[in-house]
Order: sequence, then structure tokens, then C-alpha cells
Amino acid sequence: MSEAEEERWVAVMLDKLKAQEKRRRPGDAELAARAARLSEQYLGGRARPASVRWVTNQNTRWGSCTPSEGSIRLSHRLQGMPEYVIDYVLVHELAHLLEPGHGPAFWRLMEAYPRTERARGYLEGVVAGESLPYVPPARDEDREQEPALPGGESSD
Repeated sequence: MSEAEEERWVAVMLDKLKAQEKRRRPGDAELAARAARLSEQYLGGRARPASVRWVTNQNTRWGSCTPSEGSIRLSHRLQGMPEYVIDYVLVHELAHLLEPGHGPAFWRLMEAYPRTERARGYLEGVVAGESLPYVPPARDEDREQEPALPGGESSD
């Protein structure tokens, strides 16, 4: 495949991925309904946010909560991530409506959500991956060729 063909196919595939991602992103109304279901399921329905919405101004936090207002905001960076990760962040922020800090009482509330550790690991991996420099994959012609074994055999 030529470099021009490769660039064209990368653009086509990125467009397809963006379209898929857009279909997977819930809007604010769906997010609020999801929060209500999660509160019911994991917090006995005690956390009742006044508003739940996506925001684009949170680039260092996954979510935030203002207990005095009952508002929850999730970073747009979560959109397209696995549902269990979004659910974890929602349950985390819902728990802050009941327990503002990150003390033992807060983490006892979080024990109700069974995928807490898995979701935290996923998010830690995202953060670690973002800090790594991008290294483009090597093209076949750039790779060193292994010397052929005697008799024309390869090591593969």
C-alpha cells in the first residue's frame, strides 16, 4: 500500500470510528436518567442530583460534584469509554452528594459498585497512556531484515 493510500484509509477508518463514537455518546438527559438508575441500584436511591451533564472544561478531572447545588458534571473525555467506567465516575460523584470527602465513609459507599477497582485501573491506564510520547508504527521497509538462516530458512 502506498503512503497516499495508507493516509486515505486511515482517514476513512477514523471517520468510521468517530461516527460509531457519536452513536455511543449519551446526551445530558440520558446521563441524568442513568445517574438516577445507578443511585437506585447502588446507593438505595438516596443520591438525587439536581443536574447531571457533560462538560468540556474539565481536562484534569473525570467528574466533579457540588453537593450544595446537587450538580454533577462529567468530563467529555469519558465519552466513548466503556460503560462501566462512565458508571463508576457517575457513582463516585453521586456518592459525593451523600459524603463530600474521600474518607472511609465515602469509600464504604463506593464498595457497592462492583467494578470500582477495574474502572479506576482503566482510568489510570488512560492517564499513563496520555503521558507517553507517540511513536508511529514502523513501516515494513524501515524494519531491519533478519539474516536468513542457512538453507534459506527464516527464524519465523
